Amino acid sequence: MTNSMVDWGLAVSLGSRVAGEGPTVSRAEADAVVAELRADADRSTGLVRDFTGLEAGERTAPVLVVDRRGWVQANADGFATVLAPVVEKLTEKKGRPTGAALAVGSRVTGAEVGLLLGFLAGKVLGQFDPFFAPAGRLLLVAPNIVHVERELDCDPTDFRLWVCLHEETHRVQFTAVPWMRDHLFSEIEALSDTMDASGLLEGGLQRIAEAARGDGNLAEALSTPEQREILDRITGVMSLLEGHADVVMDGVGPRVIPSVASIRRKFDQRRKGIGTLDRLLRRLIGLDAKMAQYRDGAIFVRAVVDKVGMTEFNAVWQEPAHLPTKAEITDPDAWVTRVL
Repeated sequence: MTNSMVDWGLAVSLGSRVAGEGPTVSRAEADAVVAELRADADRSTGLVRDFTGLEAGERTAPVLVVDRRGWVQANADGFATVLAPVVEKLTEKKGRPTGAALAVGSRVTGAEVGLLLGFLAGKVLGQFDPFFAPAGRLLLVAPNIVHVERELDCDPTDFRLWVCLHEETHRVQFTAVPWMRDHLFSEIEALSDTMDASGLLEGGLQRIAEAARGDGNLAEALSTPEQREILDRITGVMSLLEGHADVVMDGVGPRVIPSVASIRRKFDQRRKGIGTLDRLLRRLIGLDAKMAQYRDGAIFVRAVVDKVGMTEFNAVWQEPAHLPTKAEITDPDAWVTRVL
């Protein structure tokens, strides 16, 4: 992108090299995996609707079965969209760099983004991208799904449907709750209003070192109290979305996935990270916090549904004011008292 503060071409190129190709499969196997994942995504729409009561039209967002490079490209595009208001605010405050400064800075940032995407591209099984116009898109990363089902020795048919149930739940969340996309965008814009280049750099190395030692992650290390307040709101939303999807996939699972209990047990163990380096990288980029969102969000959803039922729980989707705060995620009764 001309005059971009991030070299997105470099980010995609480097990220793809870091990610690698994934497991070796024949052309026939690859075609079969793609066909099965597409069919599972379509099948999941009705299963999610029946379990949650959320109405979302079928095929309102495209389903893309991608390789790792395709996931890197899609997320580079998404980052460019999400970061646009942040870059605009920084440009207003500090002015846009030009010439050599822009070239060097954009390549450094592109390399950083590329390394991050490359690491994640080997981990992510699926993702709903709500920022892809007009209604988002569902990404299923075929080589990673095959890799994990082999690694965990799961039944491939069961595992693929299980993954699709989780990701399709996210598609339903954003298409049945159309204000959710704009709400997240507004939070990102609010965060961009707080951004200051000098503030990001001042003391940054010290806070990053603290994060590496285990005292938080990079998102926390580079945030002011005002930014943390916004991040807490975003954390509440993301915990709800991820926990809700986990509850749906496990709630629907026993009826259509015979080995769901075994899959969940093995998958939860894998989420803890494999080796020391993997755990360190997860902590630094906030994946530990992401795993906590799945866990805490699922506990919240189950607690509320057990108390008031799914129909009453669905009040959470009526308006932004009904979304749980980060504190309420760990105190479901407080949310019930406030909203219901």
